[in-house]
Amino acid sequence: MEKILVSACLMGHPVRYDGQSKPLAHPAIARWIEEGRLVTICPEMSAGMPVPRPPAEIDGGAAGEDVLAGNARVVEITGGNVTDEFRQAAENALAIATQTGCRYALLIDGSPSCGSGFVYDGTFSGHRLAGNGVTTALLKQAGIGVYSDRDIEALIARLAADEATTGD
Repeated sequence: MEKILVSACLMGHPVRYDGQSKPLAHPAIARWIEEGRLVTICPEMSAGMPVPRPPAEIDGGAAGEDVLAGNARVVEITGGNVTDEFRQAAENALAIATQTGCRYALLIDGSPSCGSGFVYDGTFSGHRLAGNGVTTALLKQAGIGVYSDRDIEALIARLAADEATTGD
């Protein structure tokens, strides 16, 4: 049975920058909890970032891959540079995924850490760009399949296909 790394905010934990959660209500979540499949993490909290904290975005319209390559920064709306914290958050998430055998992740979209369909452009204007957050980029580089909260049906289909071929 495949383990799934999941954003803590999707599980109802108030860990987002604004002290809120974004619970994902879906029958599969309840089933996966019963089956013991879910491994919950807030990458930013794992790196010691507080809740609440200032909003952060990847600067200059860049994406997580650029941050990992050292070509972009993650900055707070206050101007603070939190690149190191976001890199540590990504490394922590990858370590937990590896230790627990997670081949898949279900992460909140839009986050400079967990975004997998889009991130914000670094201007704090609400403008979205296609791209990955820092944690998503690192997980994908390690071969972990990342799905956003909007793509849970695709993850369900992938798990079913995997189980059909492995007999799990």
